[in-house]
Amino acid sequence: MVVREEKFYLEGGPTEPDEGWWAAVLADEPKFSDPPHTRGVKENGHKNYREKDSLQSSVNWARVEILYQQDDIVSLKVVGFNRGGILVADDDIHGFVPTSHLIDIPSNIMAEDREYYLTSYLDRQIALKVIECEPEKERVVFSERAALAKEGQRNHLLHHLNPGDVVHGVVTNLTSFGAFVDLGGLEGLIHVSELSWGRVHHPSDIVKLNDEVRTKVLQISEDQGRIALSLKQLQENPWESLAKDISAGDVIDAEISSIVKYGAFAKLNEGIEGLIHISSMNFPEGCSRIEDFLYEGQVVRVCVLNFDAVKRRLGLKLESC
Repeated sequence: MVVREEKFYLEGGPTEPDEGWWAAVLADEPKFSDPPHTRGVKENGHKNYREKDSLQSSVNWARVEILYQQDDIVSLKVVGFNRGGILVADDDIHGFVPTSHLIDIPSNIMAEDREYYLTSYLDRQIALKVIECEPEKERVVFSERAALAKEGQRNHLLHHLNPGDVVHGVVTNLTSFGAFVDLGGLEGLIHVSELSWGRVHHPSDIVKLNDEVRTKVLQISEDQGRIALSLKQLQENPWESLAKDISAGDVIDAEISSIVKYGAFAKLNEGIEGLIHISSMNFPEGCSRIEDFLYEGQVVRVCVLNFDAVKRRLGLKLESC
C-alpha cells in the first residue's frame, strides 16, 4: 500500500478511473456455483441458512440480459444473506445484492448491527434492478437503490450525459479507492485521485456518506454502465496558481502532514503537499528515526528543491523545525 501511494505521488498522475470498480461491492459475494452449505452466516454458534433448499444453480441468462439491457425493475424474494449482502431469487433467477445497495440499511451501520438488519430482509419481496450481469462468472448483481429510479433511467443517463457535464448526486458508498455517487438511477465513481488536488489518505477525509455533491463527468462507458466523476476538476488547480508564486530556492513555512518510511510530507497553505525525502534530512544528534524530531501538525521551514505544476511534484528540504 505504501509503495502504491508513493508511486502515485512521485509520478503525479491519476490511476485508471475504474480501478477496482467492483472490489468493494463484490468483496463478500458468494459464488453461486458453490453448494448451498457454503452460503449463510453463523448465528449463536450454528449455521443459519435461510434460503430455499430447492434453489437452482442455473440462471435464465436470457431473461437477466433483457432486464439489464432494458434497465427494468424485477421483484425477487430474499432467501439468504452473508456479511456482504443478501441473496435473492425466483424460479429462474438468483443473485446477490451488496449491502451498499440496500435502502433499509443505515449507511453508518456498525458491524455488530449488520446481521440484525440483514435478517430483517429475509423472506421479503423487494424491487431490484440488475447492475452487473456476467454469465461467464455465473454472477448476477442487483441493486435495490437503483430500483428507486424509474425503469430505463440508467440508459437515459448513459445516453445523454457527456464528458464535461456537471451533475449532482448523493454519496452512497466509500471505499479505499474512491466514492460512489448516485446520480438518480446510476452510480458513478469519484476515484480517490479525483477527489482533491492534494494527497488523499482516504475518501472519507473529503466526503461523507449521504453528502450531496456537485461533480464533473470525466468518462462514460455505456457497455459497462459506468461513469467516472471528478470533484477536483470543478475547483481551481492550486498547482497552477502556486507556480506563479514559488520557485526552486524559496524558503517557506509548511506543516508536517504525515510521516512515511522514506521521508515526510509537508502541506503548504494552499493545501498542496510536498515530499521531504529522508535522503535530504540531517538527523539531530541523538535521533535515529524521523519520528524522533518530526510529528504531524508540526510547523517547519522548508526550502523548495523542485516544483513541477504539470506533473504535480514538489520536492522540499527541511530547513528548521
